[in-house]
Amino acid sequence: MNAPPSWSTPGAIRAQLQRLWDDGRLLAARVRGESLFPLELRLRQPGVAQLGEQFDAVRSWIRALEAGSKAAIGHGYDIAWREINHRQLGRNRLPDRVVLATDADALRLLGRQADARRFDELAATTLDAFPQLAHWLARRPLTVLEQANGWQRILAILQWFVAHPRPQLYLRQLDIAGVDSKFIETRKALLADLLDLVMPLEQVDASAGGARQFEARYGLMAKPALLRFRILDPALHIGGMSDLSVPVAQFAALKLDVDRVFITENEINGLAFPDVERSMVIFGGGYGIDRLAQVDWLRRRDAIYWGDIDTHGFAILDRLRASLPGARSLLMDATTLHAHRLLWGAEDGDKRYAGQLTRLDADEQALFQMLRDDVLGERIRMEQERVGYSWVCDAIARVKKDF
Repeated sequence: MNAPPSWSTPGAIRAQLQRLWDDGRLLAARVRGESLFPLELRLRQPGVAQLGEQFDAVRSWIRALEAGSKAAIGHGYDIAWREINHRQLGRNRLPDRVVLATDADALRLLGRQADARRFDELAATTLDAFPQLAHWLARRPLTVLEQANGWQRILAILQWFVAHPRPQLYLRQLDIAGVDSKFIETRKALLADLLDLVMPLEQVDASAGGARQFEARYGLMAKPALLRFRILDPALHIGGMSDLSVPVAQFAALKLDVDRVFITENEINGLAFPDVERSMVIFGGGYGIDRLAQVDWLRRRDAIYWGDIDTHGFAILDRLRASLPGARSLLMDATTLHAHRLLWGAEDGDKRYAGQLTRLDADEQALFQMLRDDVLGERIRMEQERVGYSWVCDAIARVKKDF
């Protein structure tokens, strides 16, 4: 007869121990110089009533528990017993609890002796170089094992940055023995965790966070952000080129004799934009529009923004006006929205912009609030690429007349 599933089996005891490995506590104790042993594990066992009702099952359960114990296999758990005096069965000895005497017993039961030795070696090497990483090692011991094959290279990277703070080089230029740029690229989050602990505070740019800003945080050169634009006046093409992508810094230094700058989010809209005398169109890049704050000469041009008619479209317009207060909107009005009712879509409810916008004019603010508050319908959205092309051309023609 099999033991009921509620009674602890050798497998269940091992599973308890496995959880201590999986959450890092077994290895963390080694770093801290603490001991978890002797370690008592929970033992679910039959009650007195079950002893009388399921005596054969209880005996089978005891035999299985003994077969998996240290007394039987030479390592693992010891069984502590208790005696009971059953009115029908007389005196009997039952398992009371299970105890692992040493970490060696635990590691051998889990088959993790080699992993523990490897961790000890890596931890000792790490603490020899960076004693300040002791707390991190105790918090992330399994990460060390996951990265064991490359851990010496990780330490070499930390040592290089400590010796060369804020080097103003590209990753490709770092000369660290055995380390290539791809190794660093694929471990930026881990390296950031460690560098924050070993680098002096004044050498870390705390305003730059996350793997995407790794270079800025530690003083490396990053691939420059590119800004794409089209020159809409053939007379102003640069060496015959009208569609260009250049670093923002180069765009900021551009001396192009345009009077009007359109900014649009959708790539196809930018490509299909009609020719307009003394004008250009910039591909905006959503909230990346902040890049335009670096372009001083835009403040002396007629800037016109065309985004989606939804909460984020108006949020981006509001954000643009932080650096270009005079920027106007195009095709972001109630007339355009209602004229295209059959083409309305739905904005993602979990990602809508629900904050306050302070740089919209009265008409823009009214439409934004209607969209935000679902006055016209639930989560209404009108994407800019859905606006009829003839409607777009007519609106651009009106801009030319107004200027």
